[in-house]
Amino acid sequence: MSEIAIKDRPLWQRIPLYLQIAIALILGLILGVALGAGQPNPANVAWINNLVIPCNLVLKALRALATPLILLAVLHSFLTANIPGRSGRRLAVLLFSNTTVAILIGLLVANILQPGKWGSLAAPTETSATKEFDPWGLLQDMVPEAVLKPLVDNNVLQLIFLALAFGIVLRGLKQQQIEEGKTAYVAIEDAIAILFEAVIRILHWVIALVPIAVFGIVARTVALQGFAPFKSLGAFIIAVLVALFLQACYYLIRVHFGSWVSPQRFLAGGSDALLTAFSTASSTATMPITFEALLEKIGLRESSASLGALVGSNFNNDGTALYEAMSALFVAQVLGLSLALPQQFIVILTAIFASVGAAGIPEAGLVTMTLVFSAVGLPTQYIAILITVDWFLDRCRTAINVMGDMTVSCLLDGKKRQPQLSGIEPSDENLS
Repeated sequence: MSEIAIKDRPLWQRIPLYLQIAIALILGLILGVALGAGQPNPANVAWINNLVIPCNLVLKALRALATPLILLAVLHSFLTANIPGRSGRRLAVLLFSNTTVAILIGLLVANILQPGKWGSLAAPTETSATKEFDPWGLLQDMVPEAVLKPLVDNNVLQLIFLALAFGIVLRGLKQQQIEEGKTAYVAIEDAIAILFEAVIRILHWVIALVPIAVFGIVARTVALQGFAPFKSLGAFIIAVLVALFLQACYYLIRVHFGSWVSPQRFLAGGSDALLTAFSTASSTATMPITFEALLEKIGLRESSASLGALVGSNFNNDGTALYEAMSALFVAQVLGLSLALPQQFIVILTAIFASVGAAGIPEAGLVTMTLVFSAVGLPTQYIAILITVDWFLDRCRTAINVMGDMTVSCLLDGKKRQPQLSGIEPSDENLS
């Protein structure tokens, strides 16, 4: 975007989103202290509670966007991704295994550290009972009674079932029509792409309101409860950072034993991509930088780099899946609910599927988190308090998402270095 276009924007739109949220957080703290810091005037309690209205509206909008976002994201990925047969199967195995390990690491850290028990939060107005695990019922529930029912009920398993079914069929029809020289598939692909872009743009509008939501929820929380609730959030931040660090270590171990790339070369060559991911909180914006780093600085073949960084990034959101699983367990601990291992299995299953639909834009994980919470009967109202720290954790998990894309590319390149067809040989100076 040109400098002239940026200057034409209103002042608040020129400020990066993370700075807007940080400013809103500080102003919310100031207002909360001014309103009593845990000991409010009883006459002011009624309108203090109204401060949460913007946050509730943002959450309602996120829930409304969750199902179409995942459906269109999966369909769009199926229609646009160019995946060779054998490499595609190996790519699918790598993506699934990495995401599963990320969620298991997140749940392990959350079960050991139990950040939800380090402090206390006020109970929401409505608390749902956690759902019991019924494997046969879960299997039967995967097939919806009506095609549009998952869009209304926010049932992530039914939604993914429909998305996969339509995605596989549409991809098959596209291939068939390409072989027959027909172009009708282009209209379907373009329509899905336009709808997907429309949902993303609406999501941008909702995300633009997040600073207002943060201001309201922080001011209300501090005014009514003081600073005690933030003890749990501080513990939650530490737990998520520990889990993301362990996931990064897992990537380096896989790279060391599964490819010719050394961990040192991996980190040095991919540093630009990782820093860009952290600064932009967008794996999509980082994608070209990741691809360039894999080719020119790390030295992978173009086929391996493109499969991991361009194709795999549409499905690979390990950091997001880890964060959503930990968030669900954190909220359960805050409420004093015990999620048994079978119920945590539901969290794993839904987090894997929901992460597929997490678009590569800032704060998109908040959208799919509503589906993970609903899957185990947790109140989505608690996502409101997580918004206050999500702006920072979003950047951390985006860096892990990009690191996962790079890891997949290195593993696809194999244990023996192959010559690059383009003739580009990365020099050691590029790694400095």
